[in-house]
Amino acid sequence: MTAGAAPGPGIRVLFENDAILAVDKPEGVVSISEAGKGGLPELLLDVFAGRLYTVHRLDREASGVIIFAKDAAMHRHLNGEFDRRSVRKTYLALTHGIITANRGTINKPIREFGSGRMGIDPKSGKPSATEFKVEERLKGFTLVRAFPLTGRRHQIRVHLYSLGHPIVGDLKYGERAAQENFPRLMLHALEIEFALPDGERLKISSAVPESFAAVVKVIRERY
Repeated sequence: MTAGAAPGPGIRVLFENDAILAVDKPEGVVSISEAGKGGLPELLLDVFAGRLYTVHRLDREASGVIIFAKDAAMHRHLNGEFDRRSVRKTYLALTHGIITANRGTINKPIREFGSGRMGIDPKSGKPSATEFKVEERLKGFTLVRAFPLTGRRHQIRVHLYSLGHPIVGDLKYGERAAQENFPRLMLHALEIEFALPDGERLKISSAVPESFAAVVKVIRERY
């Protein structure tokens, strides 16, 4: 097992064995292969020169822990874990406004509305659920931990936006003029936990990056 290596610009290996590679994806990097455009698998060739199988994705604008399978057998196993909703994912998000409830569950169906934008649709949307817990309330902002129970595209972003609390720096969901004042989407995948084929649970964590912490620091000082 290897941890702490730095294969590419700002990319750290969080966990590695013969069948799994977990890395700390920076914001601004796409999760899937993009020939000639610097997709995450291409940036990891120095670590693993073979094929990396995509198991799940993070939005380009988000950061944090992401896992790949190194072979087809582990790919099938991990896909099964996701299909069974046995994977536990934890995200940290900074939202606009004060979320008054200490915790809750957002159950709102989501579908695609075109141009990559997702939205709530009670009639035609797919069932979608996100648990959340308030981490800290700042002046005019809230730090929350989000736990997606389903895996829809942009799910956490759409669900928090539907509550009237868009994620800070989100140019798709929220007032664009206000969102452009922030350098990044304030969404970070903190942790992922899943079962290995032998039944052992594996938990992999990613520290909050400086780019995220710096925005929170500025808000504490200026607002």
